[in-house]
Amino acid sequence: MQQHKEEKSGSFHGLGIAPALLELLTKSNFKAPTPIQEQAIPIAIEGKDVVGIAQTGTGKTLAFGIPMIQRLMQVKGQGLVVLPTRELALQVDEAIRKIGQGFGIRTAVLIGGTSLWPQKQALARGPHIIIATPGRLIDHVEQRTVRLDNARIVVLDEADRMLDMGFLPQITRIFKELPKERQTMLFSATMPSTIMKMAATHMKLPMRIEIAPAGTTAERVTQELFIVSRDQKFGLLEKTLESRRGSTLVFSKTKHGARRIAQQLRSIGVAAAEIHSNRSLGQRREALDGFKSGKYRVLVATDIASRGIDVKGIELVVNYDLPSNSDDYVHRIGRTARAGAGGHAITFAAPDQRREIYSIERLIRKTLPVSKLPALPPARSFPREEYTYDDEPRRRPQGRSSWTPGGHPSARPSSGTRGRPPSRPSGGRSYGGSRSPAGRGR
Repeated sequence: MQQHKEEKSGSFHGLGIAPALLELLTKSNFKAPTPIQEQAIPIAIEGKDVVGIAQTGTGKTLAFGIPMIQRLMQVKGQGLVVLPTRELALQVDEAIRKIGQGFGIRTAVLIGGTSLWPQKQALARGPHIIIATPGRLIDHVEQRTVRLDNARIVVLDEADRMLDMGFLPQITRIFKELPKERQTMLFSATMPSTIMKMAATHMKLPMRIEIAPAGTTAERVTQELFIVSRDQKFGLLEKTLESRRGSTLVFSKTKHGARRIAQQLRSIGVAAAEIHSNRSLGQRREALDGFKSGKYRVLVATDIASRGIDVKGIELVVNYDLPSNSDDYVHRIGRTARAGAGGHAITFAAPDQRREIYSIERLIRKTLPVSKLPALPPARSFPREEYTYDDEPRRRPQGRSSWTPGGHPSARPSSGTRGRPPSRPSGGRSYGGSRSPAGRGR
């Protein structure tokens, strides 16, 4: 795999972009390319395979969208973009239609959670670009409503996330359906060995563009850590929202936890919505649109939202629960401080989660500053959880008397690192002595 380096030009001019596209970019107020756009666009326009490594929020959509549109005006065939989530697919479709509508570019979005019939109609109209999640694309392949042998330009966006979500069998199947003569672009926030293997197997001498090494956090995001017992978390969240008035994205480890946090926030008068896999596509879109418009001040999400949600102006990210793996910490806090703006990220950790914190600190190569707990409001008593039509009711597990709504009976402490726990840094911080009572039974 070849490494590509190029001096910055600070302008979309000189990247090989056609004049008509340059004019459209100017009218759309795109003044200067981001680093991934500046380096990927000239290579992709030449028809070469590309592996782009860049964190979320760096403008990867235009990095492959502009070359795809320009090349589809030169070569016969279709473009295919495969992504991990419905929300990301819809956002990529919106961005591509914005720059492609002036050139008659038609798109078809193939995602789960919606009827197959409108998607079949869109496919029948002969779209120039198909934007799809892996599972739904395979559904259409098996029903013979789509053929991939006409795809000449293929993009795998957020490839590492697709592998994390277990889509490797579907991606392998998709590659089998594609023609051998094609241009392939792979974009990822990290570069695990599985991505390297995929590139070696399915790409032709790809140019590797790495904008930032793994673990690089957004440049202008400030970070803060609170050591707090689990039964004090909501009080700390309430106190945080009192002191910081901006739009806030709260991350929960589980969908049941996200629902519980959102319900509790609404019960104290905070406009909050939730987004997770138990919500229908319509509910998820309403929550995201409401968050963008200001209808909801707080969006509570699982890691389904840690990538692919492009909402400008998020002032605060709260890690109510630590992520299952350290990489997701970087993607979560990357939701704020986007496009050069500032932002703040607050993480709640229990006293027995020191190993997970050390794993995050090793990845980002910095120490998270620990803040002193403020005076917290008295513990509140909340009504029993409500269920919406598409939620899966949970049963009380056998032999667990300490289980409470919102806690997952099978949950275990996340291990941000495997193997032996790292030694405690010299001069390290105190995480408290004994295990918190609220942490038992996890």
